This record gives sequence, C-alpha cells and structure tokens, in this order.
Amino acid sequence: MAKKLVVVESPTKAKTLERYLGQGYTVKASYGHIRDLPKNKLGVDTEGEFEPEYVVPEASRKHVASLKAAHSKADGLILATDFDREGEAIAYHVATLLGVEPSRADRVTFTEITKDAIIRAFDEPRALDLKLI
Repeated sequence: MAKKLVVVESPTKAKTLERYLGQGYTVKASYGHIRDLPKNKLGVDTEGEFEPEYVVPEASRKHVASLKAAHSKADGLILATDFDREGEAIAYHVATLLGVEPSRADRVTFTEITKDAIIRAFDEPRALDLKLI
C-alpha cells in the first residue's frame, strides 16, 4: 500500500512526525529552502510579466532528488512546513518541484510538536495560502 508523503523542513521534525503519524505516512525533510533566485543575475523578467526565475541551488539538489523519489512512490502529498510565511513559501516550492499544482496540495500547520497537535492538524488540512507566498 502506498503511503502519503509528508514534507517538513527539518530532519529531526521528520523523525518525530513519522513516529506520531504511523505506517500510512512517509515523512521527509526539505532541509529548508530548496529553490532560490539565481545569484548571478536579477532573476525577474522585467520585460514581461515580472515572473521570477527560480533555480535549485547545488546544496539542495540531493534533497530535491530524495523528495521526487519519495513522491513517485507516494499516494498523495501533505506539506507540513513551518507555520509562517517562509514555511508557506517552502511548501509552494516543494509542490511546484514535485509537479503538484500548489492550489491542489494539502497543507497542514501546527504550532507545537505534540502528538495531539499533529493529529489535529492532519485531520484538518487546508490549501496553500497563495497570498502569503
């Protein structure tokens, strides 16, 4: 049976959540930001619609590869990055890199890492808040 892939920012949090959630989930860490604007140029299309150009930094490539491999075996994606604007942006970038439409990705947030708080958050997933990104 395929498991749902849960993405958090830190490997320590990943281990804790995997214990709390049980066998139906695989929890992986993004190790923070996995996409950024290029360092050697502006990174924004100033001639057109001001679309940003994102790149995956060298240090993040192995993490992206690991997330893609896990996602290819998963039955769903849950983004559980930190409960702040930065976490929302990281969740957006993870979804995009995994080929999941950000508006269709499940997002869970919690402000404490206790079993009860985690279970409550997973019982009430929401969509990514695109206004925060």
